Amino acid sequence: MKTWLVLLLLGLIDDAAAVTHSLKYFYTSFSQVPNFPEFVVVGLVDEVQMIYYDSNTKRAEPKQDWMSRVTESKDEYWEWNTEGLIGQQQVFKGNIEISKQRFNQTGGVHILQMMEGCEWDDETGSTNGFNLHGYDGEDFIVFDMRTETWIAPKQQAVITKHKWDNNKAWIARKKHYYTQICPEWLKMYVDYGRSSLLRTEVPSVSLLQKSPSSPVSCHATGFYPDRAMMFWRKDGEEHHEDVDVGETLPNHDGSFQMSVDLDLSSVPAEDWRRYDCVFQLSGMKDDIVTKLDKAKIRTNREKPVYIYIVAAVVVLALVLLAVIGVLVYRKKKAKCPPSPDNSVELSEKLNPESK
Repeated sequence: MKTWLVLLLLGLIDDAAAVTHSLKYFYTSFSQVPNFPEFVVVGLVDEVQMIYYDSNTKRAEPKQDWMSRVTESKDEYWEWNTEGLIGQQQVFKGNIEISKQRFNQTGGVHILQMMEGCEWDDETGSTNGFNLHGYDGEDFIVFDMRTETWIAPKQQAVITKHKWDNNKAWIARKKHYYTQICPEWLKMYVDYGRSSLLRTEVPSVSLLQKSPSSPVSCHATGFYPDRAMMFWRKDGEEHHEDVDVGETLPNHDGSFQMSVDLDLSSVPAEDWRRYDCVFQLSGMKDDIVTKLDKAKIRTNREKPVYIYIVAAVVVLALVLLAVIGVLVYRKKKAKCPPSPDNSVELSEKLNPESK
């Protein structure tokens, strides 16, 4: 759940496969969090935010231009969503108070979350739905689509599990939504947002190293979508020893970046040429292969010559200013009469506790 919350705030959750599309809604209710809405809802299609609502604006809003095409023939789309989310806001406000009672809590900062939605494989046509609730960063109750029952990881959720398991009509409606209605909307969103959601952007790949003893990082940035793989090879075979694969992170422009580090501390310099870095991206036909070459490694250890030149000029200017200041001071002092000897008086004023 903790990782789940971080991913929610960054807007980054990986899909299971390249051909799997997803529609996900994140509902988050906050208790006693200053300067932040009490209730926030974010909707994502293939990890791209397309709808937003919070308790301050009390209005569902589109976050992608192509959402206007989805709703142009549905005049009441945004009004319908807004009314539904205002109702959910009240439900979550009551549920967070119930959760606090279950955990014997009276005040303080607390967070109640729900993630629900569906996935659709455009190759096989299979669909899957999900509904997860979390409280204060930990799993609270989860819907099992296979058994059509609720799982309660926490003892405090057992009461809710029994209540929801016994509501068969409600479970049937939930299953219908996750297997029928949700996938239909997902397909429509993907179709209208195709030019954006299904685009492919090739990254730039660089070799980076902080110090001679640091691992060499193969870094790719500017790629889209986020369904990508990156790994090191040795003699043409995938290599996992002394390798650290980093997370896929978002860039400010909507693209992504990732890196994979290789520790070469025990590898002789003459064997470096046996390694290369491979980047694979969904929708990109050819891999990007970068040979491990010391001459191509970018590092912050070596500063360009012009930096030293600028530094030397600055130092020289400071020295000249200091010399000029001394000369001006001496010139003025020679023209002025000597000051009265009141050093003792000044010392007492500046240091009243001195003896």
